[in-house]
Amino acid sequence: MNRAEIVEKVSNATGLTRAEVSAVFEGILKSIEGELISGGTVELRRFGTFRCVSRAARKAVNPRTGEPVQVLARTVPIFKPSPKLREAVKDVKL
Repeated sequence: MNRAEIVEKVSNATGLTRAEVSAVFEGILKSIEGELISGGTVELRRFGTFRCVSRAARKAVNPRTGEPVQVLARTVPIFKPSPKLREAVKDVKL
């Protein structure tokens, strides 16, 4: 499911226009992004938690050439699903 499909589903479920839902959705995403940029954590009860973690520099191997490559240290966002979300999707067949 992509952004447009989410906006469409929420619009149909709430009776709001797609433009209104899209504006709210964009605001939510910008709020999450802003909190992560400032070093914070975003916890959505019964869904999960977004936060940033630091990854140390490491050596890796280029799979094409087999040559060693240095991967720089970086900060990456992660998502940890809540127990309720894990329970909801545990029997999903992919």
